[in-house]
Amino acid sequence: VTHKTKQEVAAPAKAKRRTSVVLTRQSVGRKKPLGIIISGAPASGKGTQCEYIREEFGVVHLSTGDMLRAAVAAGTELGKKAKALMESGQLVPDDVVIGAVKERLEQDDVKEHGFLLDGFPRTAAQAQALADLGIEVDIFVMLNVPDDALVSRVVGRRIDPETGNSYHVDFNPPPPELEDRVIQRADDTEEKVKVRLEGFHDNISAIKEFYTEVTHEVDGERPKEHVWEHIKEVLHVTHKTKQ
Repeated sequence: VTHKTKQEVAAPAKAKRRTSVVLTRQSVGRKKPLGIIISGAPASGKGTQCEYIREEFGVVHLSTGDMLRAAVAAGTELGKKAKALMESGQLVPDDVVIGAVKERLEQDDVKEHGFLLDGFPRTAAQAQALADLGIEVDIFVMLNVPDDALVSRVVGRRIDPETGNSYHVDFNPPPPELEDRVIQRADDTEEKVKVRLEGFHDNISAIKEFYTEVTHEVDGERPKEHVWEHIKEVLHVTHKTKQ
């Protein structure tokens, strides 16, 4: 039988206490990052609210649309596949989207600052894939806007191809110097937006079932400033509760 000295017996306890102190010091003043999903039909105002959320809470804005459009611009195989689907108003297959999101969520900036998922999940399979990854979602913000208002928003939308900024011919017209530069996206027609709305409505009920306990419904037809005040209040409460 080997007999340990008093110093040897005490050493593990000392090391354990020292580790505990270090962990406690590291956690002091460090807020736990938020995991946010914002959902809504095309043109429900997600982009505007995402910018407000990113500035207020410092989370990393993850837009599947931006990631896919970047792939289209780069001419990758994934981009070529996505381009044809997007221009016809159809949803991009789950396996393509899930792969892009998974890779992004594993990066250090997301782990440190938290995330704001915009446009994902769009199907029950995507929501299940997110759950399978063990991703913690603190709040699911649902922007509700009637279909007729959404069609009007989409058809009048114009994009600056150089900056990605979005405008609207009626509600937020581009400045005079950009009028000749802005474009209408190929999928921003009434016919194609109705296809996208149909796809959205077919999937949203099943998606919301994954987030029943953290869903917060927001009237997205109000002025964007009013919508933001509502969302900001809810997110601050959620953040405070998480600490």
